[in-house]
Amino acid sequence: MSVVGFDFGNLSGVVAVARQRGIDVVLNDESNRETPAIVCFGEKQRFLGTAGAASSMMNPKNTISQIKRLIGRQFSDPELQNDLKSLPFAVTEGPDGYLLIHAQYLGDMRTFTPTQVLGMVFSDLKIIAEKNLNAGVVDCCIGIPIYFTDLQRRAVMDAAKIAGLHPLRLFHETTATALAYGIYKTDLPENDPINVAFIDIGHSSMQVCIAAFKKGQLKILSHSFDRCLGGRDFDEVLFNHFASKFKDEYKIDVKQNAKACLRLRAACEKLKKVLSANPEAPLNIECLMDEKDVRGFIKREEFEQISIPILERVKKPLENALSEAGLTTENIHSVEVVGSSSRVPAIMRILSEFFGKEPRRTMNASECVAKGCALQCAILSPTFKVRDFQVHENFPFPIALSWKGTAPDIENGGSENQQSTIVFPKGNIIPSVKALTFYRQGTFTVDVQYADVTELRAPAKISTYTIGPFQSAKGERAKLKVKVRLNMHGIVSVESATLLEEEEVDVPVVKEPTKEQTKMETDDAPPPSATEADVNMQDAKASADASASENGVPGSGNDTPVQMETDTKVEVSKKKVKKTNVPLSEVVYGAMLPVDLQKAVEKEFEMALQDRVMEETKDKKNAVESYVYDMRNKLYDKYQDFITEPDREQFIAKLQEVEDWLYEDGEDETKGVYITKLEELKKQGDPIEHRYKESTERGAVIDQLSYCINSYREAAMSNDPKFDHIDMADKQKVLNECVQAEAWLREKKQQQDALPKFASPVLLSADVRKKAEALDRFCRPIMTKPKPAKPSTPESQSPAPAAGDEGQSQGGENPDQNANAKESAGNEVPSPEPMETDKSGMAA
Repeated sequence: MSVVGFDFGNLSGVVAVARQRGIDVVLNDESNRETPAIVCFGEKQRFLGTAGAASSMMNPKNTISQIKRLIGRQFSDPELQNDLKSLPFAVTEGPDGYLLIHAQYLGDMRTFTPTQVLGMVFSDLKIIAEKNLNAGVVDCCIGIPIYFTDLQRRAVMDAAKIAGLHPLRLFHETTATALAYGIYKTDLPENDPINVAFIDIGHSSMQVCIAAFKKGQLKILSHSFDRCLGGRDFDEVLFNHFASKFKDEYKIDVKQNAKACLRLRAACEKLKKVLSANPEAPLNIECLMDEKDVRGFIKREEFEQISIPILERVKKPLENALSEAGLTTENIHSVEVVGSSSRVPAIMRILSEFFGKEPRRTMNASECVAKGCALQCAILSPTFKVRDFQVHENFPFPIALSWKGTAPDIENGGSENQQSTIVFPKGNIIPSVKALTFYRQGTFTVDVQYADVTELRAPAKISTYTIGPFQSAKGERAKLKVKVRLNMHGIVSVESATLLEEEEVDVPVVKEPTKEQTKMETDDAPPPSATEADVNMQDAKASADASASENGVPGSGNDTPVQMETDTKVEVSKKKVKKTNVPLSEVVYGAMLPVDLQKAVEKEFEMALQDRVMEETKDKKNAVESYVYDMRNKLYDKYQDFITEPDREQFIAKLQEVEDWLYEDGEDETKGVYITKLEELKKQGDPIEHRYKESTERGAVIDQLSYCINSYREAAMSNDPKFDHIDMADKQKVLNECVQAEAWLREKKQQQDALPKFASPVLLSADVRKKAEALDRFCRPIMTKPKPAKPSTPESQSPAPAAGDEGQSQGGENPDQNANAKESAGNEVPSPEPMETDKSGMAA
């Protein structure tokens, strides 16, 4: 099981993996720790990540970036419209009111949803992780901003599925940072928690969270954010400053040229980084537009002056976070600052003044989210044992359920017909389950919506659920229990609807307790403080009656409910409750339909296949080009003596012809054409390489065969007593085999020495190895045959030894036998040196 954390930012992505020794950030193919979150559509393939960034300047209108700002947003959203002004690619409104991205791909204008493009970004990050782990990656944890709406969270889940990923959890980025910070702390208090403020200022947004730490525990107290306060806003201030300046000085309007805009924005981003460490910085761009070189200069004071409208917004999220947590700056133990834009000196100065203490940078500003996600994935994974550390996450928005009242209410007045209740208040635990009881006669609908959209600036309605049909046995209004879940990802859904009917049964009468109790269903057993009031959704007048409450708190992360049931009315009863599941249908506004998601998965597979084919085609083309250059150099160098002069001139001419073809007609060919062209060249080149290889290897294998022949011959002719037990006939067979091998080698060597180097060799290294193997197989069994042991004399027939006789050992063993055994064990041929053979080694 893979344990991977993904941090997909507005500008770049980071991948972290969990290993036995800890968390590592993965390097991409360019050995960078951050990978651009960019997709560039070309004429024949896509370019993802670093390759897409490299192609963006040449193909700006087909380069999709800042996709994090586009997913799950309606086209009419004012914030989105403001973002689109700085993006060079074409975007239109789709039939559902959400945006569509247009790009030229494979010669046609194609349309993509932001979710599809995000799936491509995830595919690139997935490939990086798989190359590093050398294994498939499916399970993961993905970091998301705290301000993501339900629709945006669903879009991230769909994008992950398109990329072939299975997120175990969508993890808030600030919570991931807090986890990465706290899990390694060994000095956390046992009882009184310490409060730490985490400020994450990224490329496009600012997020704040205040977390309380105790030993082995992290609890999020509050969240706050500004979705449009980030590093790109400082880049945009510099961009507008210099665009206006260049318009006056050089009479060029940069904003009218997409490529010039990209180059100036890139230069302004670098300028901002320089100003973070220096009091002033220059800006120089060659041929920015209309073949004009431009120059600029700015001081840090001037930069901060033009950035005042942005800097003034930094304090508000800080104040909101403290207010929601019910704390003051004196209650904050420390302040941790992360994010790519946290390095701006003016921001650090504001944070210092606000909290009255210097912000700390103990964490890697760009990698902490990915590391926290990898840690969370490891906690959820059964394959990793992680230090016991509980994460109590809360939800930043209140969620309500809305429904129409019953018939009597409609008659009384339509304005009072619509009813609603907040099911998950702001700060509710994640994950969580709650149940509501309805009394209805037939099919009805409930709407899931945000109770307050002031901060979200999104449509209030999330989804609509149709519950039914169902029928009560008595024909009266039926009692239904509707279960609503806020899952690990922060996505809200109506999970089930159950029809509750009482029927008479013969059961022993048991007196119930008289004290009113509460009925709860939890994901895990909640602390006493986590219980909430129950809601009975009968009608407008009876909605205040308490009936049931369900609440969840994170513990082991299991979704299996533990039921504790009691009755709100205590009475003696002989009735049994029959439970029947009621069908329900879901409509999520703006979400991808399952059939569309499946089509997107198939489309991503096709595009990935096209990318792979094009990469393989490039590899084959490069192989042809490399072979041309390499062979031409060798023909004038080490291959010079192994080819005749006319053949060499002809082969060089052929190589030149192929080189010219590569840069002309062969510039854009298929993979098969390049393979065929390489095979044609190798038909001429391989024999030359073969003759060179044989010439360099032949001497060593001949020496090894000669050594083998001499070793066996000397052993067969030796007078050593250890060979006395071998028959002379067998020794003669060994000598004959050695003579034959020597004669064969002498004959072949004479033939080879008579040939020039450019002729086909008659003495091949492989043949010499085979001859050596055959000789070894024949001679070794004969020359290593063990000496036969002498039969022992029975103890009853042997004479008793005289006193002091050494003819028999204490153990009754015959010393001659021991000597014979030792002599037999040492009866071996002097082993020739081992040879390298195609099949197996020769004599050991």
